[in-house]
Amino acid sequence: MDLSSRYLGLNLRNPLVASASPRASSVDGVRQLARGGVAAVVLPSLFEEELHREAAQNAALLLAGSDSFPESLSYFPDIASPEPNPHRYLSLVERAAATVDVPVIASLNAITAGGWTHYASALEKAGAAAIELNIYHLPDDALTSGREIEQRHIDVLAGVKAVVSIPVAVKLSPYYSSPGEMARRLDQAGADGLVLFNRFLHPDIDPETLTMTTGFGLSSPAEGRLPRTWIAHLAGRLRACLAGSTGVEDAADVAAYLLAGADVVMTTSSLLRHGPDHAMQLLGELAAWMNSKGFTSLGDFRGLLAVSSGPAAAARERAGYVRSLRAADRGEGSWH
Repeated sequence: MDLSSRYLGLNLRNPLVASASPRASSVDGVRQLARGGVAAVVLPSLFEEELHREAAQNAALLLAGSDSFPESLSYFPDIASPEPNPHRYLSLVERAAATVDVPVIASLNAITAGGWTHYASALEKAGAAAIELNIYHLPDDALTSGREIEQRHIDVLAGVKAVVSIPVAVKLSPYYSSPGEMARRLDQAGADGLVLFNRFLHPDIDPETLTMTTGFGLSSPAEGRLPRTWIAHLAGRLRACLAGSTGVEDAADVAAYLLAGADVVMTTSSLLRHGPDHAMQLLGELAAWMNSKGFTSLGDFRGLLAVSSGPAAAARERAGYVRSLRAADRGEGSWH
């Protein structure tokens, strides 16, 4: 059974990728994930805010040193370099890439184009096989237009692509007025891959304590429907690879993403729930499912259920929506 896949120009032993999670925040954690069977590992994000903060701290150290200790003008310790240097993250990339036999993908989380983009080059030099731009931004400014927000994302991608030669993927959200058009713009701007979708933090209000509550919950299989819908619409229409993310619990979820047209399937929640070795179980069950259907490679069925586009396809989808509502009204359907 051939489970090999290709993503961001990388040859992978299978289509399962460990997306960013606490498990990948150490070299030992990355090693466990690789041994568990995943084909690549995405590291947790290096945040733009952290880079700006370190830059300010280093600038303050330089200023204090030059004002208070004239004799030190010819010498500054490494921490007081003119440019911010996220030593720990770069070290993680370098050591993880040297330790495992699967690609290590670094992650940058940013919302503005700016001087921080040269860190992408540092990640490449540290050994990252690719970079995932995790553009996490929930705009709350009613005066900023959607087009302006979208352009910022394009600018971030362009800034990173300008300084690296390794592939760059963009992890985007579904919250655009036209996600398909945004995917096309990112594709045209040079994105080598698109990861669908980011999961936003959903704060809530606790009436008892009169406080805001925060925190991420692990995803559920039902959450995979939205990204699979968009992957099915985009498959075969973009140059960029497509990665399905969110809602992966068992091999059926993996197969569904591949049938929709995903090049790879990413998971975090299932590996946090069941441990790194759960990846091998998912792959074994995927191979068994393929055998039961007569498939011998992923190419036999990848994109088999991708959908056509245009007015006719839109009309069919709306007709299906109407039928589902009518069936539910008659007690024949389910809202699950």
